Amino acid sequence: MQRFLISRLSALGDTVCSLPAAAALKKTFPECHITWTVDPRFAGIVECCTAVDEVLRVKPSLRSIPVYDHAFDAALDLQGLLKSALCIARAKADRKVGYHWQREGAALFSEKILPDPSSFHVVDQYVDVARALGAECHRADFALKPKEEDILSVRRKLKERGVVGRIMVVNAGAGWATKRWPAEHFARVIDAVQAEGVQAVLVGGKAKADRAAAAEVVARCATAPADLLGETNVSELVALIRLASVHLGGDTGSTHIAAALDTPAVGLYSITRPRRSCPYGQIDRCHYDPSGLANIQPNAVLETIRGIL
Repeated sequence: MQRFLISRLSALGDTVCSLPAAAALKKTFPECHITWTVDPRFAGIVECCTAVDEVLRVKPSLRSIPVYDHAFDAALDLQGLLKSALCIARAKADRKVGYHWQREGAALFSEKILPDPSSFHVVDQYVDVARALGAECHRADFALKPKEEDILSVRRKLKERGVVGRIMVVNAGAGWATKRWPAEHFARVIDAVQAEGVQAVLVGGKAKADRAAAAEVVARCATAPADLLGETNVSELVALIRLASVHLGGDTGSTHIAAALDTPAVGLYSITRPRRSCPYGQIDRCHYDPSGLANIQPNAVLETIRGIL
């Protein structure tokens, strides 16, 4: 049995985008065993990936680098930072390969795999690392599947908030303020969609910035959307997005979860290029304006959402 080690500790969206590398290995080598090291905050994503056999939670600290009880045929650093590289360095592996963008000395511990010229999307570039080990993949498969207990938990939380029927999951936050669509634009779309019978559900983390972004949106809505900010763990977020008819958000983790689940995802982009980082396979549903997110008009976004619904 072949054994593979994957090191990708963070962040949410990047971890999601790395999953197809594991799926490609598992599809090519069905009997293989795949171990994944991940930051505990994002472990729920990897635990929902059917291609991964073992999940090791690793806090970003020199003291928490795992000690492995077996050797590996190959180890993959899909992050290219010192913290991910150290997880690879500790492992005994016949071959160590890494994502091409290596920083903080990561190149000292793994062989850099350059992406294929046709791999424009970051997902395909991660899969290229698995291809270097013999994996075959023509189109990325995330192998992401929500857990039944999380689906039941999310349904209960929605029911408690009076949410029934079709839903649109909305993430108004993002890691950078420059990646956030204006609150009034979100509110206009939410009001229109809710008036047409689809309930909006806000998602995001407990961080102050996420709370503030969502509060601005709610303040501008004629009818407040349901609020699940900070009310779902990562694996429950997977379940919630799987239940959605559409997801609306910028370049953020939940948008990539939607893509991984084949949930229609309407992405909003300005400082990042959709060709590289859009919801995988859904660039036709993205709205992009390099001069600023504020220039993406609500009516255009609403037209895309109506086309999905």
